[in-house]
Amino acid sequence: MPDLIKLYIRQVAIGFGIAAVFVAGLLYFNVMNLWYLVTHNDAGLMAVFLLWFMNGIVFAGVQFGYAIMQLGREEDETPRGPGLRDHVAIPVRVDDDKRISRFRRK
Repeated sequence: MPDLIKLYIRQVAIGFGIAAVFVAGLLYFNVMNLWYLVTHNDAGLMAVFLLWFMNGIVFAGVQFGYAIMQLGREEDETPRGPGLRDHVAIPVRVDDDKRISRFRRK
């Protein structure tokens, strides 16, 4: 199996695991009275499954995107960003007559 497929399967499993922890946290802390709604409704298990599945799709996509963006970091550890640079002033010749005549009132 190619390495990219292995990476994708691993990251999707991690994403669905994170979704399971997220949904369990929602139910445990009874966010928006979700525990009561799930336990006192006939379609409660279906709602929990759909909540887990839909969050799993989102978290798996984010996890895979993060993993792909981190692939190049192992090889290239150069500092990123603008950083501090030494700016050197370069003298430029300016013809004063043209500059002054442009700004004079006529």
